[in-house]
Amino acid sequence: MAITAADVNKLRQMTGAGMMDCKNALVETNGDFEAAIDALRKKGQKVAAKRGDNEAKEGVIFAQTTADGKSGVVMTLNCETDFVAKNEDFRNFVQSILDIAVANLPASAEELLALPYNEKISVQDKITEQIGVIGEKLEISGLEVISAEKVVAYNHPGNQLAAIVGLNKNSNDAEEAGRQVAMQVAAMNPIALNKDLVDAKTIERELEIGKELAIQEGKPADMAAKIAEGRLGKFFKENTLLSQPFVRDNKLTVEQFLQSTENGLTVTDFKRLSLI
Repeated sequence: MAITAADVNKLRQMTGAGMMDCKNALVETNGDFEAAIDALRKKGQKVAAKRGDNEAKEGVIFAQTTADGKSGVVMTLNCETDFVAKNEDFRNFVQSILDIAVANLPASAEELLALPYNEKISVQDKITEQIGVIGEKLEISGLEVISAEKVVAYNHPGNQLAAIVGLNKNSNDAEEAGRQVAMQVAAMNPIALNKDLVDAKTIERELEIGKELAIQEGKPADMAAKIAEGRLGKFFKENTLLSQPFVRDNKLTVEQFLQSTENGLTVTDFKRLSLI
């Protein structure tokens, strides 16, 4: 059958594939749109297999909260080149997947990939289809979800860095404070909420490093252990969120800033993803 320009454009709108790819798929399937979509998806599978070992270090990170502000998602979708990462169609595609994540709050990237993208295909199938369209390896390398009384999202300009922060209270003051703390998380990359949540391996490593440095400085072993404990305290202050100096007023810790905003206000959880 004759393939018209309108047919090609319709398939392009349905799949996002290039005009020639759409025309070829329709010719191959004798104008059967469903079969043409399957043909394009199979092309994506072939491209994905070829590019499976390629590194996908570029991409974008988006953070977004649910309509009620009680949950948030931050997600990284990687590609191979900066050219694709800056493409508006690619970003719109990432947003479409993030919308599904926000609507369903999956516990993992694997769970997100198994969710329906539409009534016909899964998120994984759609990503495979887009690999055929774009010609690059695409993968979800990061997905974090938190829920709290109030969740605030921060997207750093350029979408290479984003953070979500959960708070124990919901108010206008809490929302603005949460935005400031989310920016703090993005800028300062804390390893935990407070010192009690720092994992034992990290503490052991920092004590060992502190002790070794003290010995190198000529301190005896018993004194070196005490010096290492002191340095661990400094490490906690610099690397745990609530103890960090607040970036907009370093006379206050983040915890003190929150208390000054609203009595009893604190962070319950945070997540950060970065390509920088």
